[in-house]
Amino acid sequence: MTNTRRNESATDDADRVAGWAPADPSVGEMQLEDRSALRRVAGLSTELEDITEVEYRQLRLERVVLVGVWTGGTAAQAEASLAELAALAETAGSEVLEGLIQRRDRPDAATYIGSGKAEELRQVVLATGADTVICDGELTPAQLTALEKIVKVKVIDRTALILDIFAQHATSREGKAQVSLAQMEYMLPRLRGWGESMSRQAGGRAGSNGGVGLRGPGETKIETDRRRIRERMAKLRREIKAMKSVRDTKRTRRMRNRIPSVAIVGYTNAGKSSLLNKLTGSGVLVQNALFATLDPTTRRAELPDGREYVLTDTVGFVRHLPTQLVEAFRSTLEEVTDADLLLHVVDGSDPLPTDQIKAVREVITDVLRESDAPPPPELIVVNKVDAADPLTLTELRALLPDAVFVSARSGEGLDELREHLAALLEHPDVEVKVLLPYTRGDLLARIHSDGQVLNSAHEVDGTRVHARVPQALASALVEYAA
Repeated sequence: MTNTRRNESATDDADRVAGWAPADPSVGEMQLEDRSALRRVAGLSTELEDITEVEYRQLRLERVVLVGVWTGGTAAQAEASLAELAALAETAGSEVLEGLIQRRDRPDAATYIGSGKAEELRQVVLATGADTVICDGELTPAQLTALEKIVKVKVIDRTALILDIFAQHATSREGKAQVSLAQMEYMLPRLRGWGESMSRQAGGRAGSNGGVGLRGPGETKIETDRRRIRERMAKLRREIKAMKSVRDTKRTRRMRNRIPSVAIVGYTNAGKSSLLNKLTGSGVLVQNALFATLDPTTRRAELPDGREYVLTDTVGFVRHLPTQLVEAFRSTLEEVTDADLLLHVVDGSDPLPTDQIKAVREVITDVLRESDAPPPPELIVVNKVDAADPLTLTELRALLPDAVFVSARSGEGLDELREHLAALLEHPDVEVKVLLPYTRGDLLARIHSDGQVLNSAHEVDGTRVHARVPQALASALVEYAA
């Protein structure tokens, strides 16, 4: 299946780092170099002479024209949505030549923008030399076909563009499987064919020469493709389920040890990975691009009082995130449901930060609804204050009085953020005073990793420790009480 080959080829260069958990900046830099090597080569596509060529094609996004339909909200919101689409297109490796917005009550059922506007779009394509049109919405198969016939170049929608970016950026085995599943779910109802591949099946007696009108090729090409896609999707779901069990085991171990868990959530390119690196000293890949992080990354960090906790960087969200992606990445997003605290990172330099907050909360609500889990407490962190408009920051401080304002680049506000984390994360609930013999270094290590040491001293018979620890660990320390 060509789409599967596209996904595999788009991630071949990333195979070298598949499954890695970067622990230092050099690894993140190597990932960034690999990702830069995935840029698209301009000039590989020309205008389609036969529109049927788009049936089993690879996405070659080079020179594109953007088209949006403004159905509601303000003009600023419509322009922000198209600007975000332009950023998505550039992340995919394309050159944006023109952006058009049409004011309508609803998208045209036939061609998305109407037949007259489609003809105008054709003239824009000819004038700019574009080879791709990207629509700011999800097109039905009929809309896609009709618009391509008019503009005579490739037409893709916002969903296909995001899926293409995900295919480029996925590095882990689970990430690749999730992207492949989402692509197949999107492609299945959009398979098309012409000529013999649209032949009807002959019926029950086709194999026995049933006569005029009853003879045929049997299973058509499209039906064969659909069957293969469904079989591949079933296999991917089994693989993702198996990989989920491994992550569940690790999460259960952390919960058993009572290590507080913090999930970093937020809009794509809000600076979540940069914040993770600052708080933990790790070298997770950071890139000024949308959806730079697809694979969840967990790192340990330390609170000002010495307690340890884990930070998990999750995939970023976006307005109108495709349903296929939410479903495919549901196992990854479960990190959100089991967290003790959500660190909701907001881009303070964005023109409409409140819209970002709304979009992220909608996705989190959908994930929590499926799991029937109560929402974890949320701490909003407004990032990029060094690049934000002072007036916007003033409005946000009034609108979000409990938020913490930081800059992951300069380090501004990070100490205040650590203090908020220490106050919000649950303290170990048992206070103990023990004298541990030097042969029980394992218990001393557990006190340091899972509890809060209030005082310690080395004596002749062992180490005297005054600490607050989880109940399970306190039970193991009873015989050493002093």
